Amino acid sequence: MVMKMKENIEFLNYIYQNAQMGVVGIDDIINKITDEDFENVIKEQKDDYETICKETSAIFKKYGKEEKELPMMAKVGSYIMSEMKTLTDSSTNMLAKMMIEGSNKGIIEITEQLNNYSGDDEEIRTLANKLLKIEQKNLDNLKKFL
Repeated sequence: MVMKMKENIEFLNYIYQNAQMGVVGIDDIINKITDEDFENVIKEQKDDYETICKETSAIFKKYGKEEKELPMMAKVGSYIMSEMKTLTDSSTNMLAKMMIEGSNKGIIEITEQLNNYSGDDEEIRTLANKLLKIEQKNLDNLKKFL
């Protein structure tokens, strides 16, 4: 029982931090966006990630726990990488590529986590699948900006 709860909390933290990384990545590039359609797509993605964070926080409360914030190094690393990649090219095409790379990474990681999750909380599994669908939708919506 204790092991299942620990696994549930760890997976929930993973989901939270994955969605939070999406928000951080968007915040790192949002001021570089010049295309209104692209900006609208990116803002919708941010809303989706923030919704996942809120839903994750609600599940944490049921467990009497709190989410672990994304480590500062991850936030700083994201910012530095975004700045380096856009130093010479901050076109919509480049920004879309960066966001696609992030969504691809998210798809791979959440799929791997789902495949390895043996916890017993279906609400957490459902939330992870929702995040996976969001990442896949993001990928599809970004392709037109390449």
